[in-house]
Amino acid sequence: MKKKKAIIIENLEKKYDNHFHALKNINLEINEGEIFALLGPNGAGKTTMIGIICGIIKRDSGNIKVFDYDIIKEYRKARSLIGLVPQELTTDSFETVFNTVKFSRGLFGKRPSSEYLKLILNKLSLWEKKDSQIRKLSGGMKRRVMIAKALSHEPSILFLDEPSAGVDVELRESMWREIRELRKTGVTIILTTHYIKEAEEIADRISIINEGKIILTQKKDKLLKKLGNKRLTIDFKNKINNIPRNLAKYNLKLINNGKSFVFDYKLEKPDLSLLMNDLRINNLIIKDLDTKKSSLEEIYVKLIENEF
Repeated sequence: MKKKKAIIIENLEKKYDNHFHALKNINLEINEGEIFALLGPNGAGKTTMIGIICGIIKRDSGNIKVFDYDIIKEYRKARSLIGLVPQELTTDSFETVFNTVKFSRGLFGKRPSSEYLKLILNKLSLWEKKDSQIRKLSGGMKRRVMIAKALSHEPSILFLDEPSAGVDVELRESMWREIRELRKTGVTIILTTHYIKEAEEIADRISIINEGKIILTQKKDKLLKKLGNKRLTIDFKNKINNIPRNLAKYNLKLINNGKSFVFDYKLEKPDLSLLMNDLRINNLIIKDLDTKKSSLEEIYVKLIENEF
């Protein structure tokens, strides 16, 4: 069954008054129910794009639809389908958790529903803190309150801007689990992050933006397979002074003072049994083997630096 398009962006342009060209002919489609990661360095255009979709920033030209609703002509309906968790914690620090989330629901004209708010707060491990003032919460708990506020009006799309900022490792992994659970309920999740491992861990698809242009959009697994490398390190029992002539075709590198080879290759290739056989022919006795895959962060850096 073909997936619906949660967001369709066509020919989007934005230039600020200081002549900074923030977005240049952006075309992007985001599927319903996926976790979509928008990656890019500071100033790449991520926040501007999200701001335009959410109705915070004016576009110069182009079209955007949220579940087929035009964000300008049908802005009330389009915005009602969106929840936004900004990077900065912006809420009344003297208000209680429950009242803050309740107020956010009311802003969208939703009928009061203590049952739904209890459900959201329970899912985010906030119910026991419902009567606590926000100023008394930890940074991680405050981040969860922001997510609860964004979900209070039952949106179909959730934007997360740097969701792990200021969050410790344990809480970060807990948030990843919660994001996956939200996706299971049908919510489309779009996150921006500087923590590339976060995108590698939870995203279905990834888009990389740099200098206002989308330079790549692809499924995460395909991206890692297409542009990723593997590195095989082979340790030998004895020192090797030179790489044997019949091994030159593998472009091996001699490291570790002549006691190891490094072999870099694409994930789709090669038949390593041929290399092992050629090592045996040269009477090279293997002590240990170690393999390492390229991380998404390594691929990201190369794309930004135009190394592909």
